Amino acid sequence: MMKFTINRRIFDQALKVVAKAASSKTPIDVLKGIKILATSSGILLTGSDATITIEDFISSDNDQNQLTITEKGAIILDSSLLSSLISKLPGEQVTLEVTSNFQTVIASGNSEYTLNGQNPDDYPRLPEIDPYSTFKIPGNLFKKVINQTIISVSTNEIRPIFTGIHVELSNNDLKLVATDSHRLSQRIVPLESPKDIGDEPIVLNIPGNSLSELKQIVSDDEDIDIQVTNNQILFKVGTTSLYSNLLEGMFPNTDNLLTNSEDTILDISSTQLISAVARAKVLLASGSNKVVKLELDENKVVLSGHSAQVGNFEEELDILGADGNPLSISFNPDYLESALKTFDGQDVRIKFQTASRPFLIVPKESADSFEMLQLITPIRTPGSM
Repeated sequence: MMKFTINRRIFDQALKVVAKAASSKTPIDVLKGIKILATSSGILLTGSDATITIEDFISSDNDQNQLTITEKGAIILDSSLLSSLISKLPGEQVTLEVTSNFQTVIASGNSEYTLNGQNPDDYPRLPEIDPYSTFKIPGNLFKKVINQTIISVSTNEIRPIFTGIHVELSNNDLKLVATDSHRLSQRIVPLESPKDIGDEPIVLNIPGNSLSELKQIVSDDEDIDIQVTNNQILFKVGTTSLYSNLLEGMFPNTDNLLTNSEDTILDISSTQLISAVARAKVLLASGSNKVVKLELDENKVVLSGHSAQVGNFEEELDILGADGNPLSISFNPDYLESALKTFDGQDVRIKFQTASRPFLIVPKESADSFEMLQLITPIRTPGSM
């Protein structure tokens, strides 16, 4: 049995947060639902797909929540059905009451619905986090570095370690690296408040899906409290907690891919190059040959491509400067476009070695640093130099 009344908008917002973790595809029925636990101090909502778990707590002490607990208890209700229903109810408040056989009556305004619930005792227990390390990171910083690296996370489960972001936290720096073997993103940022974590850095491999959900939860002005165990990580943001499994295995050492021994460099506005690539993609969109060629010779840079179904294009680019050997190199335009967007309109330097070696994109103002970089593997085509 359970009964409470709550502000409908607050309840709706919390349901949407935890519903991100609930899975509609799992064979485990209870994980298709949200667990609602009413205690003397408030309501705890839980959604999980067994890999990611999100909890959100609504306190009865906060007057804005308009929360009154009449009877403590728990229930599991279908996630998508409950979220959709609560968002459409007419009243300012909603009352939820669990009756016999887990039947749940939901009333708001003149509307009343009865949903079939499930036994809350069947819901998996959350892992107990006994952290070997605890630290705090500003939300705006963590969101920014996730956005700058998550583009290179792999969606191929053949190599699970590549489906996450490799994170290293030292006393003074936070380093994130992601790769899908075709491209690589790296971001190193100094920490405003140094962390006293000892001589050895904390090294984690966090699933990309977990970090995608986290960045939707955290606000720029919130701090993230992070607790780490051997195979679990817990992020706490305000009243919300996100539990995630860590990826097992060794992330490869990617430092040997990063070099300043380039043969050719190109300085260009990232915004202008994004626009040129976007125009190229219009022609290539309906074709199967999604390849763009960049040719650099005597301070002239030309972007070109061919689609058997549509035709050809060629565009001479406005550049800030170029130096080194002539070059003709082909690449996936989607990779270049997403990489350039991480620079937020900065001027960039593109460092080439040969047409068959990966090339680096770095901020022009810090061109010799590897604190922010995108690496892209070219596509070998006939005639590449």
